[in-house]
Amino acid sequence: MTTTTVPAGLRGVSVADTAIGDVRGDEGYFHYRGRSAVELARTVGFEDAAALVLDGSLPDDAGRAFRAELAARRDLPASVAALLPTAAAADREFDALAGLRAALCVLAADEGLQPVWGATPGGRRDDALRVCAVTPTVLAALWRRRQGLEPVAPRDDLHGGAAWLWSLHGVEPSTRAAAAVDRYLVATIDHGFNASTFTARVAASAGTDVASAVVSAIGTFVGPLHGGAPDRALEALDEIGSAERIEPYVRAKLAAGDRVMGFGHAVYRTADPRAVMLREVAEGFGGERVELAAAVQDRTEALLAEHRPGRGLRVNVEFWAGVVMAEAGIPREMFTPTFAVSRVVGWCAHVLEQAASSTIIRPSATYVAAAS
Repeated sequence: MTTTTVPAGLRGVSVADTAIGDVRGDEGYFHYRGRSAVELARTVGFEDAAALVLDGSLPDDAGRAFRAELAARRDLPASVAALLPTAAAADREFDALAGLRAALCVLAADEGLQPVWGATPGGRRDDALRVCAVTPTVLAALWRRRQGLEPVAPRDDLHGGAAWLWSLHGVEPSTRAAAAVDRYLVATIDHGFNASTFTARVAASAGTDVASAVVSAIGTFVGPLHGGAPDRALEALDEIGSAERIEPYVRAKLAAGDRVMGFGHAVYRTADPRAVMLREVAEGFGGERVELAAAVQDRTEALLAEHRPGRGLRVNVEFWAGVVMAEAGIPREMFTPTFAVSRVVGWCAHVLEQAASSTIIRPSATYVAAAS
């Protein structure tokens, strides 16, 4: 068999066709189904954007039918609820996404989710909606259990950012906080063939059920090079602490060859459009933390341009995501789980799209060890 050598990390290699969305890094633009994702974040709610990504079009009934479909699937089965106290026990390190992986495995077994191979399109979609709807319920319940609190029941009249904040705190959030989280959720549903999305598609190509494909994606997502950066970017902001410490902090990082958290992106060679939008959202809150963050962005980008000319290193989505989530009242340990609340929609959309193909993803490798 003839093989083709490709770049490390499959950089620049197209491995599938997709109608879900695309990232154009040189332009600083990405879209869902041909619509600017950032403009969607500014103009529609999370469930509307989820319907677009999953079903291919925006709802024409103000999203009522799709919202009702999700609301009807939010509740936890008894089998999943029973494992939450152990997953959130105080005698172990709290890991909401590990708990979510366990919960989805139990859900798949308890509710008999079928392999996508051979299932009807309607059956696959039902399973995808169940996984999307139950994910925030599981994650919020785990966090509340960890705090010694009882989980709160989902409210059918709350959606998107408002529903997520309610599920965490049991208090109806402010309009500003709910809208800020909603914008973040919309802007992070999908982002091309990133590592976790590709993992979900590989699993789906083998014909597994939707929940198992999403569990595979989560396992990739929790890697420190992928989904776990919003809290670390905010920690860096805390470490800087004041405007006069920005330059010494950044120069020390650069001299040591360390990464400056919240800056640089694998795809964008211009401004990350999500970061641009989320800075606007953060500035709507105002306050000392937002002012410091703006100063850190501006000075750090200038220093990166000086130290690494031509690299185009700019602020990325994790930097401003951390600020927005903190201002909206999301606990720091729930930043990455909040990312998962939105990205599960993208994973499920890719699982459904991949399930339409009968070809398993099975690349080759180049053997480099000594011949026996």
